[in-house]
Amino acid sequence: MIPDLPAPAAARSYEAVLRTVEADLRSGKLTVGGRLPGERMLAQSHGISRASVRDAIRVLEAMGVVRTSVGSGPNSGAIVVANAAAGMGTTLRLHMATRMFPVDDIIATRILMETWATQEAAEREHPAEALARAEALLARMDDPGMDRETFHALDAQFHVLLSSLSGNAVITAMMESLRLAVQDYVSESIDDEATWAAIVPGLRVQHHGIMDAVFKHDGGAAAERLRHHIRWFDEQTRRARTLRAQARRAEHGGAAHGAVPQ
Repeated sequence: MIPDLPAPAAARSYEAVLRTVEADLRSGKLTVGGRLPGERMLAQSHGISRASVRDAIRVLEAMGVVRTSVGSGPNSGAIVVANAAAGMGTTLRLHMATRMFPVDDIIATRILMETWATQEAAEREHPAEALARAEALLARMDDPGMDRETFHALDAQFHVLLSSLSGNAVITAMMESLRLAVQDYVSESIDDEATWAAIVPGLRVQHHGIMDAVFKHDGGAAAERLRHHIRWFDEQTRRARTLRAQARRAEHGGAAHGAVPQ
């Protein structure tokens, strides 16, 4: 006898609003810059409470689909925006915080996306403004007095900008969504100044090498230097963590051997 299957979970009231917004965006009835109907109208048209409508708006805002503001005027209410990276970025950071995404998988994903984007970037012509932004980021990261956290933030911006030069909007949004998540895991990989002081000169040289290949339209070299850059940093931080763990074990072992029996 076939066992009864569990009943599907009841749809949340606010999901009706999400489905309507998605349909209106697909059909063109709603476009970026347009305003969603007011709470009362959405509640009446969907047969749900205004509290459920507010839940839907909060979900849409977290997903980067709308921006809300109170008051009256052309910028009030829920305005449709195009900020895909915001929603993806929040989701990725939360899931990475659960430690369910192995660092090796994050690194492999970065290499997959960034090497492709860098090779594409090297084969394109770019506005002077974009290249100037890249050079300005490199110059700021060359500051020997810069603290680690500021460097990590600028480094993440550099990788997003580099990917954006590929001209692929989806890759750019995905890299932007990964930016803070990557910044977090990079920051957590180095927890002492001695390790950082040994690694940062290599990072600076590698950054310049990658951009030099992009400027020279050498896509193969740019992609290979980017791959090496990501792998090298991972290897250096893993080695540093292993050495610190060995030192702690040796210290604890020595303390135990040196203890005087009571």
